[in-house]
Amino acid sequence: MFILGISAFYHDSAACLLKNGNISAAIQEERFTRIKHDSAFPTNSVRECLNIENIGVESLDYVVFYDKPFLKFERIVETQLYYAPAGLKLFLKAMPLWIKKKLWIKAIIQEQLKYQGHILFAEHHESHAASAFYPSPFQEAAFLTMDGVGEWASTSYGLGKDNSIEIHAELNFPNSLGLFYSAFTYFTGFKVNSGEYKMMGLAPYGEPKYKKLIYQELIDVKNDGSFNLNMEYFGFCSGLKMINKKFEQLFNLSPRKPESEIYPEYLDISRSVQEVVEEVVIKIAKHVKKLTGLKNLCLAGGVALNCVANGKLLREHIFDNIWIQPASGDAGGAIGAAMLAWHQYLGKERHANGIVDQMNGSLLGNKYKNREIERFLNDNKISFIKLCDDELFKEISDLIASGKIIGWFQGRMEFGPRALGSRSILADPRDPQMQKKLNQKIKFRESFRPFAPSILENKVSEWFEMDCQSPYMLLTSKVTPEKRKLLTDNMKKLKGFDKLSVIRSEIPSVTHVDFSARVQTVSYKRSNQRYYNLIKEFNSKYRCPVLINTSFNVRGEPIVCSPEDAFRCFVNTGIDYLVMENYVISKSNLKHKNSNLTYIKSLQAD
Repeated sequence: MFILGISAFYHDSAACLLKNGNISAAIQEERFTRIKHDSAFPTNSVRECLNIENIGVESLDYVVFYDKPFLKFERIVETQLYYAPAGLKLFLKAMPLWIKKKLWIKAIIQEQLKYQGHILFAEHHESHAASAFYPSPFQEAAFLTMDGVGEWASTSYGLGKDNSIEIHAELNFPNSLGLFYSAFTYFTGFKVNSGEYKMMGLAPYGEPKYKKLIYQELIDVKNDGSFNLNMEYFGFCSGLKMINKKFEQLFNLSPRKPESEIYPEYLDISRSVQEVVEEVVIKIAKHVKKLTGLKNLCLAGGVALNCVANGKLLREHIFDNIWIQPASGDAGGAIGAAMLAWHQYLGKERHANGIVDQMNGSLLGNKYKNREIERFLNDNKISFIKLCDDELFKEISDLIASGKIIGWFQGRMEFGPRALGSRSILADPRDPQMQKKLNQKIKFRESFRPFAPSILENKVSEWFEMDCQSPYMLLTSKVTPEKRKLLTDNMKKLKGFDKLSVIRSEIPSVTHVDFSARVQTVSYKRSNQRYYNLIKEFNSKYRCPVLINTSFNVRGEPIVCSPEDAFRCFVNTGIDYLVMENYVISKSNLKHKNSNLTYIKSLQAD
């Protein structure tokens, strides 16, 4: 039986294909259109999911959409009526799109897919809850979902057991932790639904000077974690902006213009709101634990991508085990919707072993075989060498140790926002200049942004203060004291971006200014095996089980999908070597007489 799950029309559209209840494929539309966070109907993703199983649309038993458009429409209309006439401008902008398109999802699915079979609809937070619990390794667990807003709900919790989920309580719009955080994302100069992780990375440079003010004026938090936003300061209900003038007056600041200088006040605001969100999440988790009494917790929704909050939640030991859906945002709703149909609607059994999840390392996208890659290289007259696996791992380890930056294109593409060793840019974390070099010459992004370490799972407790798996790069942890550098009193007194100048550990390029890192643990059985073998070889030769792992893309673009995407990124950045499966392309050899300079120049022009 084949079930197709779809998320679309808000951000991060995606498709997921289940085969007899198992995730066969899951892909985000942005990877094909090259439009970051693309919200369009995921036509390309659906096609590729079907191609992976070599089936047509006629083989689908059910198609499931991840939310209920009429309920969402109800919320928009009621909100605008409540705030009338202030919300008129937003209402007039939204209505044509809803009336012409978003209300008629069933017809769109039938038209786009040429599909006449069963079409089901799940509620938004049901889809998030299903994506959190069903793929998890737990037979029974509490779940907590937090995001901007679905139909009405912005936060929900409940219980998953065997093959069923039950939502026990919800917090509704406009009281939303996701929208609260996004309002500050906008205020600090980053793009909503895209730049939240930038503000999270900015927080350690500041001090929580505004936390008391935020609690006094903007958010009223109860002991159980429920909260009310003071809507006098926010504009997302009645206008086209996240905040209003009263919000600006509260902080005596204007919203930072994108790309402008980041003043200390914005650093302090970032730190303050990050700490507030962490405290709210922990209060909610304690309440969920008190009511359910369960030892396992599953998380999903956009707020669950806040890896700093996740790390603090883990260290609170409220629950024995925490599992986070790697595609926690709306893309993951496609998985939840499909699995909800399989288990809840069709009543199919579910058996979890308590150890391994059902996400297959989140390596759920398309894959290019060696022969396809060689054909691409030959067709475009690109010089390369081909190495067997053992030679490849040894050669690339040496190149990384010598300071070279590697574009690493292997196996099935990742699902979700993190590169996990299939579409990654790799480098040596021991090089104190590598963080600056990667930000400026490869990613073309803000200099303050930290990079994540990939580490062999059995070595993680030697290097970081954690003793659990973190395969999806969704938990932060601090470098162990043994691996840190001793700081002088003058170093400790540094403020703001001056902190960047300090070498803090043996792996300085993945150590943030508060000694933290967003850790990815890599195992042979549960991760990308070729990536594991590369890190193992690097550790064997250089006594360091850690590599820098950042997504294979430049700022503003989605992670690369195809060999052509990878080669274009390689050509237009400071990446030194491109490794696609067993093929190695050197930047220094690109002007070889056999290379197709016309093709390369066209890529550079693009």
